[in-house]
Formats: sequence, C-alpha cells, structure tokens
Amino acid sequence: MPYKFTRLRQENGVTEASYTRLCETKNILTVNGQFPGPTLYAHEGETIYVKVYNRGRHNITIHWHGVKQPRNPWSDGPAYITQCPIQPGDMFNYKIIFSMEIGTLWWHAHNDWSRATVHGAIIVYPKNGVNYPFPKPHQEVPIIFGEWWKGDIFEVLREFVESGGVPRNSDAYTINGQPGDLYPCSSQGAFTLNVKYGKTYLLRMVNAAMNEILFFAIANHSLTVVGTDGSYTKPFTKEYVVISPGQTLDCLLEANQVPPRTHYYMAARPYSATTNTPFDATTTTGVVRYHNDDDVTMTIFPSLPFYNDTSAAFDFLGGLKSLKPPLFPLTPYDTQIISTVSINTFPCRNNSCSGPNGTRFAASMNNISFVIPSTIDILEAYYYHINGVFGTRFPRVPPFIFNFTSTNLPAILLTPERGTEVRVIEYNSIIQVVFQGTNLLVGLDHPMHLHGFNFYVLGWGFGNFDIDKDPLNYNLIDPPFRNTVIVPVNGWAAITFKAHNPGVWFLHCHLERHLTWGMDTVFIVKDGNGTEERMLPPPRHMPLCVL
Repeated sequence: MPYKFTRLRQENGVTEASYTRLCETKNILTVNGQFPGPTLYAHEGETIYVKVYNRGRHNITIHWHGVKQPRNPWSDGPAYITQCPIQPGDMFNYKIIFSMEIGTLWWHAHNDWSRATVHGAIIVYPKNGVNYPFPKPHQEVPIIFGEWWKGDIFEVLREFVESGGVPRNSDAYTINGQPGDLYPCSSQGAFTLNVKYGKTYLLRMVNAAMNEILFFAIANHSLTVVGTDGSYTKPFTKEYVVISPGQTLDCLLEANQVPPRTHYYMAARPYSATTNTPFDATTTTGVVRYHNDDDVTMTIFPSLPFYNDTSAAFDFLGGLKSLKPPLFPLTPYDTQIISTVSINTFPCRNNSCSGPNGTRFAASMNNISFVIPSTIDILEAYYYHINGVFGTRFPRVPPFIFNFTSTNLPAILLTPERGTEVRVIEYNSIIQVVFQGTNLLVGLDHPMHLHGFNFYVLGWGFGNFDIDKDPLNYNLIDPPFRNTVIVPVNGWAAITFKAHNPGVWFLHCHLERHLTWGMDTVFIVKDGNGTEERMLPPPRHMPLCVL
C-alpha cells in the first residue's frame, strides 16, 4: 500500500515541572513542561520523526496510540514489549508512520504509570485538498480528560504493587488539565470554551484517564459524533457520550442557545458497572461561554447518566456506525480466538496482602496473568531469535469452560497461571477475537486495546457468548472501526481485523490497574512473502535495557 512520506522533525523533552491543583503543589513528569502535553499534528499518510529526550528521573517510553505504524513496531512504544525504556539522560528518535488514520488520536507514556501526566492529542488532517465529510467547523478544540492524584504517581504505583490491593483512588478528574470548580481551590483556571452563536465547533476528545470510563455532556447542547479512534463515523447525535481510557471521539457542537446571561457547564464523571468496587465518584467541569455574554446570572449543569447506568452507556455505544463499508470481507474468518478477561487473585504468604482474604489482586486473559519481561523486550527477542523470553502458547480458547458470568463460581478458578505467552498469527489472515468477561471475583467493563491495528466491532452482548446464535446478529454492514473496545460487564465483545501488519503488537486492557495486574498478551504477526509484507529492520540506536 503506497503512503505519502513527509518528513517533519520535532524535539521533545520529558522533564519534571511544578503544578498546583486541589490546593497543593507537586512536581509531575511532563513533556516540554506542559500538562497535558503538546498536540502533534499530521496529515493522512505522512511520516513524522519525534526525538524524545529523557530529562527526568524515571525511565520513559512513548506510544502513539491508534497509529498503526505499518511494518514498524520498533517505534510503537510499550516498554519491554517493543522497546527497552529510554533511560534518564538518553534519547530516542521515534519514526511515526501514519497510513489511513484520520481524525483524533493521542500519544502517551507506556511504562509504569507515567501516562497519568505524560500524554497529549494527535490530530490527523485529511490529505491536502480533501474536505471533511461533514460541514467545516468554525474551530477545532481538543478536550482531554485525565485523572489527578495529590500524591506522587510513582508512590501511588509503588504502594499499589507492594500491597497487592486496589490502587488509591484519584483525587480529581480533569478537562484539559483543570479539575473545575466543584473541587477545592479550583474555581480559577477551569477550562472555558468561548463560542459564538450559530457557529459549529469540532471537539476532539481523548480519554487519558488511568482507570475510569467517563460519561460527558454539555448542558442544553447535543453532541454529534463524526469520528472515533481515528476513523469517520456516520453522524450520531446524543445528549451525552461515553468514552473509555484509550478511546477518542470527534464530536460537533452547535452553539445554538440564545438566552442571555447564561453559561453552560460541560461535565464528565465516571461510568462504573458496579458501585461495589472503589472508584473516584467526583465530577470534573468546564464552561461553555457565549461571546459577549458577560453579565452572567445562571450556569446550567448537564444531566448525566448515573454512575452504574450500563443501559445508557451501551445505548450510546450501540449507535456508532462506520461511515465507509468494511475494508475486507468480515466473514469467514481464518482464526477465531475466544479469550476470557478476568479479575483474579494470587495467594500471599501468611495472607499478608491487601486483596480479599489477604490475597493479591491479579488479572488475566484465558487464565494467564501476563508477565512483562524485564531484561529484554519481546520484539528484539523475536527479531533476533533469542530464546527464553516468551512462549507461544497463548490459548485460542479458554482452558476451562464454565458459566463465566455466574454469580456463584468456585474459588479454585480464581488463581490464574503466570506467564509470558503470546499468539503467533499468519500474515494477511482474518482474525476474529471474542472477549468474554467473567464474574470470577467481580464483573467489570474492560476497554481492550490492540496496537498496530484498527478492528471492526462486530457485536457485543451480556452473559456468555453463544458461538452459534450471537454471530447471527453481527453488524457486517457498517460496524464501528476502532482500536479500543469496551467489553461490557459480565458480557462479551467480538472484533475482527486483517493481519496485514507484520510485527509484535500489544493487546491489553486500558484500565491501568488491570494492565498492571496482568490483563494483557501479545500478537506476533508473521512476515508475508513480498518485500512490502515484511517487518522493517530496527533503527540505529534503539534504547538498551539496563540490568
């Protein structure tokens, strides 16, 4: 597939900077001192080089989320999957190859929990001379959702790992780095969107939050979705949207309110399928302010679904459809992979951990809690045929078949295996993956993200996947084309993709606590036969793993 290569160069330094939020000041890791970080701009089909200098105290990698990087996993970014981290004082020159992506994507750190503050938007414009498939907006505005902890994020992670329990809840959510005036010491600096009556605004939304799916709405205004995860959708209008960590939305906002002296809150708060698990139940806000409306007497708050309103969440998600027909036949598939996604526990000596009954929380796919290597990355081991780093026995089906969503499951199923097991996939094959949620410890929603590809979301449902009946209801006409899919609580989601991108590609839950617990694996797509079907050779000066 031919791509237009335009070489741009940007230099970015990862460094600490001082920020004050919620009445307290702390140092955070940033790119160029900015939180959120700088927006990266590109056009469809371009290649951009970004030099990342690590001027901080911690290792770092950067992932270009949603960029498929054709044949180039070397710059994909996840630590110890496709590269060793950039050490303090070192640098790495990322080669970012855009192909068919268009719309809003994002970049973020992909090691430890650095992405809490190291993240920013990517905006991919159409090729020169090509218009949007919707009316040109008056203005384009990034809306980046995040989470904020008063404590140091590396201390939060250390405490979380050592205790084996649930991580400390965040203290606030943010819109473009600001909590909004429902939090203490936050009335000044809240994000404000200034609009003019009769104009349309393209909101480029990114959920960079660490652990929560979010509802978002703007009082007295509807939002029309025109893009998701770097691809166009059929216009879909709703009073609220749902966006999980890892996902992006392009939404048109029509400034159509005429009453004077009124401001309109924009607000986001979490969607959590069960209120029995701890989560930050606060709400972040910004303000939509109409031009020349200075004498304000009222600010209207939007109506948001309740925290555990699963029906509202999936009513929105069910309305998303691709604008263009599928790029390849969605059936039949060459390989089907059915994988459970579960919350588990490991026993601790003397019941000394903070999980249930003194255990350590874990997570798994097909009963394997993934162990990320620590001395060499999987891509390097695969490319140079280094043995002993990973195995190739990730199961194609769950090793144990049971009533996955039952409310009464035997405790023997709670403990998974530990391992670094991947799945090897033939080049150009059609792969269907069915994610099956379980109720082993608790049933939750899981936003599953696949690197290196967009996939079609064929369908989803609640309860156990029925291999005979459920495929009869797949959307084979205009399924959404995404890189992150929400697997519903105690339910399933089916996706399909064509494995035409050779390389090593990470698959994981984008809730950071679940990734840390082991809800991840790797797909290795083999080379094809032609020159343009083979993985590119490694660049010079890949970061070295330091023992």
